[in-house]
Amino acid sequence: MELKITAPSPVVSVKPIVLSAPGRGENLQVRASAPTTGRNLPIIVFSHGSGSSLEDYGPLVDFWAAHGFVVIQPTHLDSRTLGLPQDDPRTPRIWRFRVEDMKRILDQLDFLESAVPGLSGRLDRSRIATAGHSFGGQTAGNLLGLRVLNPETKKEEDLSDSRIKAGVLFATAGQGGDSLTPFAAEKMPHLNVSFEHMTKPTLVVVGDQDDTPNKYQLTVRGPDWMTDPYFLSPGAESLLTLFGAEHSLGGIAGYEVKETTDENPERVALIQKVTWAYLRHVLDIEQTNWSAVKQTLSETTHSIGRIESK
Repeated sequence: MELKITAPSPVVSVKPIVLSAPGRGENLQVRASAPTTGRNLPIIVFSHGSGSSLEDYGPLVDFWAAHGFVVIQPTHLDSRTLGLPQDDPRTPRIWRFRVEDMKRILDQLDFLESAVPGLSGRLDRSRIATAGHSFGGQTAGNLLGLRVLNPETKKEEDLSDSRIKAGVLFATAGQGGDSLTPFAAEKMPHLNVSFEHMTKPTLVVVGDQDDTPNKYQLTVRGPDWMTDPYFLSPGAESLLTLFGAEHSLGGIAGYEVKETTDENPERVALIQKVTWAYLRHVLDIEQTNWSAVKQTLSETTHSIGRIESK
């Protein structure tokens, strides 16, 4: 797979940038990472998995930022760093607060831009993508058109955002209903989702040995549950299946973090390059690298993973 990747740029990263968040209970802490060179920089708004924070996902964030993207990471209310008790009245609506966090970032891009030294005037606001891992995948999915059956109103809500042009979903939950365990249906009703309105271009990334949904009693199905965002979404263009990968997909959640059960630097390097090439393709920056990726990984004989496209 011959990709034309320029040398990495030095990166400036600022944290925490504190955004005013009335009605949230506390202000929103954000990290912004950007290359020190280049103009018209596309943007990725990244949602972390359950319990994580703006400190995590360095293997993805560092690569994307060093190769031309501005990456913005909120710390959602479910982060272990905040210690929100389970009986907090906000807990049942955490899924909704997460989506609002992402929209708040988009609303306050002027402030974020001014908070990062040397970034002023260098953002391309016509090229904004979202990405997320695990619970963060559902959060990003909401911006792309995924709809949650609101546990309180029993109605599907459209929380998509026209400012978001595309997305990447890593190890993201599948459909609800009969696919959920009784435990998940009762305790996590936000997993009842519909993908039929998720029309924005999306790359779905899964591990074929991801048993996390079974470990936490989320689904009666196996790792294939996490392919639903691809097969059930009209906008999901491609599916990257990683052979032997578990929920951390080789280590995207951080450098040497204990939650990585399948550490594999080669797999992480592949994810970095594939997602970078896809986002440059779908945001209409250049097409050559994505074509090279698809040509190589569409062959099932590849040792690490396979790409299929609609």
